[in-house]
Amino acid sequence: MALGLVKFDLKKRVKLAQTVWFMYWFAVMAGVLVLSMGLFFKIELRKRSELMDNNESHFLPNLLIFMGLVACGINGFGGKVCYDSLDPTKFLKWKPLLKGFLLFCMGFNALLMVTALLCFLMRIPLQFTLAEGLKNGMRYYKDTDTPGRCYMKRTLDLMQIEFRCCGNENYRDWFEIQWVSNRYLDFSSKEVKDRIGSNVDGQYLMDGVPFSCCNPSSPRPCIQHQMTNNSAYYSYDHYTEELNVWKRGCRSAMVSYYGGLMNTIGVLVMLVTLLEVAVTIGLQYIDSSLSTLVNPEDPESESEGWILEKTVKETFTDIMDKMKSMGKGTKVEEGEEAGVATVS
Repeated sequence: MALGLVKFDLKKRVKLAQTVWFMYWFAVMAGVLVLSMGLFFKIELRKRSELMDNNESHFLPNLLIFMGLVACGINGFGGKVCYDSLDPTKFLKWKPLLKGFLLFCMGFNALLMVTALLCFLMRIPLQFTLAEGLKNGMRYYKDTDTPGRCYMKRTLDLMQIEFRCCGNENYRDWFEIQWVSNRYLDFSSKEVKDRIGSNVDGQYLMDGVPFSCCNPSSPRPCIQHQMTNNSAYYSYDHYTEELNVWKRGCRSAMVSYYGGLMNTIGVLVMLVTLLEVAVTIGLQYIDSSLSTLVNPEDPESESEGWILEKTVKETFTDIMDKMKSMGKGTKVEEGEEAGVATVS
């Protein structure tokens, strides 16, 4: 027995074709939405590409752009087929292509679902990408005169201001690297000599952070240097004082931002997938109902439509049998070729 068997007359077939036609053009707009989300996500990643450790992070937005373009194409074609199905003579020219088109749509829907799942799973590799990228970016913060790194300071400062964060894990990450360029250090100063001499790597380390870590909402002027020196400021104790720099690390802030963005995109792509499945089922009903007319010469005659001509189990068994027969056919051909080679 066919799966999802429905009986149709002319009125029902016309109503079905009109409904699916409308859904297809709505699906075209959904494809534009997926394309737009991919472009927006790609632009957001490119804004901070210097802080990404690899280019693999652009795989997902590129996939979204590709899926959006394909969705626009197949849905436009499906809408045209539905429109022509109202006229049996026009529908005949699409009939030979429909089986292959429906199989392609099924594969596309599966890939669309995989894309949605990737949106939810990409948060994990993004954490590692940002952790390494931010670590390298902070190390190059001082290299404002080095080609290829001269914009790193600006990128990190804007990021810390925008995301209200400081450092990789927290503000103390800045204590472990030299973030002031040597050109701005007075090497005749005893303090500078002592700091450099006390460090194994010869770096100028200090308990301070860049200005972009300062929280403008704090009532106290920003304390960004000598942050662990209680005697440097009046009525200050860094153990108990509410610091006026951002405490949140930038990796956590950016993962939260991009993770939320990907989750939103993932939900939207899943909704688009459901719409694509619906229009694919609708087109299958149109194709099967027009193929089973009681009297093909009478457009007003009754017919039957279905999702699958047989049950799921029978359909699966048929597919497996076809695959086995194809495998046997290949083995027979290989055996014949081997026999010919032996004779020669």
